[in-house]
Amino acid sequence: MRKKIHVAVVYNEPVTQTEAERKFISEAGILEAGNKTGHTGEKQFVDLSEVGVLDEREDIGRALQAMGFKSTTFNVDSDIGRLIAFLKEEEPDVIFNLCESIGNQSIHEMHVAGLYELLGIPYTGSDALTLGLALNKARVKDILRANNLPTPRYQVIKSPMKIILNEDLRYPLIVKPSKEDSSVGISTDSVVENPSDLKKRVRYIIEQFDQPALVEEFIDGRELYVAILGNRKEIILPISEIDMSTLPKLYRRIITYNAKWVKGSEEYECTNGVCPAKIPQETETLLKEYALKAYRLTGCRDYARIDFRLSNDNEPYILEVNPNPDISDDAGFARSSRVYGYKFEELIEKIVDCALERIS
Repeated sequence: MRKKIHVAVVYNEPVTQTEAERKFISEAGILEAGNKTGHTGEKQFVDLSEVGVLDEREDIGRALQAMGFKSTTFNVDSDIGRLIAFLKEEEPDVIFNLCESIGNQSIHEMHVAGLYELLGIPYTGSDALTLGLALNKARVKDILRANNLPTPRYQVIKSPMKIILNEDLRYPLIVKPSKEDSSVGISTDSVVENPSDLKKRVRYIIEQFDQPALVEEFIDGRELYVAILGNRKEIILPISEIDMSTLPKLYRRIITYNAKWVKGSEEYECTNGVCPAKIPQETETLLKEYALKAYRLTGCRDYARIDFRLSNDNEPYILEVNPNPDISDDAGFARSSRVYGYKFEELIEKIVDCALERIS
């Protein structure tokens, strides 16, 4: 009887922080974790964008077992020594990599992938270089622009004291952290119409996230996602749209942190995924062409999602390249996969197969 392939699902549980460790930034995506208090009696907060990985872990574990794999799960819990010991003891054939940070530092996502490389263990998703690149939004946009792929005009601002905008930038603008993902730091206040609001928002981003602010032209229009699966002969899955038509007028038509993660909020309840998106054939063809080119240029592998804005005059703009996006059973990637014809279990198996191909 053939030995079952052993898949280790490696993830990081969200780090709870005290009020002293990080200022309370509810609109940026830090939600009070019940009434818990730390040893000092301070309130504690948890980033919901990291809580989602727990559901993802459970969904993937069930799918792996359904497809006949042996699977184990491991929480890194900010302890790289424990991770190394686990991998040496268990000797998995492949790692399903869900680790997105260590000690609440997103940049360590790439370092964990580098560790897998050093240990010689194949793992799912993009490599360390691509994971690190994707966290540098400005650098990704430089690559896109250099290769004639459309992305909103932008500027990186390091200080709110004296802001001199590039001459080609036009209001309204949207202000984001330059080195975060999962819509962290994005709220309806992120869109600004004048220099006063711009300065206020830039200051907020720099102070709360200790990083430069990415300021780019706000593209009013539709939000479309192109999911891509595989390597060499990539499969471009049906395009998904986030329908914002029922979002109350007091909110900007953007996918905020609340819209993505805070269940029960108006923004969450009024932004719903639709697949396939109802767009003209020529627009669909163009989006897929741009998405595949961006996927390859940034070194994505196995699976990734390219986020677009389709302007009111039907012009597409790439907002972000997302390696290793959320693939929970109820997430947009899985939705597109089902429309293509894959069951969730088949999607997970194909991603594992992509990783195993690298050692065949």
